[in-house]
Amino acid sequence: MKYGRFEQKERIFFGIVEDDQVIELEGSIFDSYKPTSTRHALSALKTLVPCEPPNFYCAGINYLAHIEWGNKRKGTNTQPPEKADIGYRSQNALSPTGAPIVIPADAPGPIQYEGELVAVIGKRAKNLTEANALSCVLGYTLGNDVSDRGWQKSDRTLWRAKNCDSWKPMGPFIATGLDPMNLQIETHIDGKLVSSYSTSKMIFSLQHYIEKITKYITLLPGDVIWTGVDNATIPDLEDGMVCDIVQKDIGVLRNPVVQAN
Repeated sequence: MKYGRFEQKERIFFGIVEDDQVIELEGSIFDSYKPTSTRHALSALKTLVPCEPPNFYCAGINYLAHIEWGNKRKGTNTQPPEKADIGYRSQNALSPTGAPIVIPADAPGPIQYEGELVAVIGKRAKNLTEANALSCVLGYTLGNDVSDRGWQKSDRTLWRAKNCDSWKPMGPFIATGLDPMNLQIETHIDGKLVSSYSTSKMIFSLQHYIEKITKYITLLPGDVIWTGVDNATIPDLEDGMVCDIVQKDIGVLRNPVVQAN
């Protein structure tokens, strides 16, 4: 099943996506809901970010090929992490499919995409184990962790490097019933495939992250966990480009790139 969050004439609601149709829901997918008799053409609705997360967690460096590419690019010798680290992103940076990624005029660059699998938490969770970790997951969506590598070097907390307004596109929908450790994530720039990787290559599994988080922090319905990116994240994003993050069961997260003056 695929859930979406939509706007029509300033009215916001959740819906079930079936091909090019949306079945409007009464209630919330994070609480209780029931399908209504109202159907909409998907093209007639504005697709919003699929949820507004109370908390926004992200995996640290979580793929070997991305580490190797970074070392080659920077001439460094970063080693794979010995333990899973959890970071945070800012909700203000979230934006839906179709919205522009806006590059501030003074951003030093390079600006790069990071197409990621995102787990959406469906129910309150505490002290889970790897064996039952996925019991709290509602489904999965896509995220683009847009990053300024120049600011990433200078800003200790990554506050600008990762969290500028519009720099966290997420969507388009939440798909249920997927295996988070066996999905293919692609990135296309202007229609050309530039990256493809399997989530099976994660250093630390989603289950491991959920176990670690819930040992100390209660996960809440609507929380999201971004799971990291593999491979190179080039070409750099520039004004006029269109960046697509693609997973066949979830859909296409598509965002144009705009340079601010």
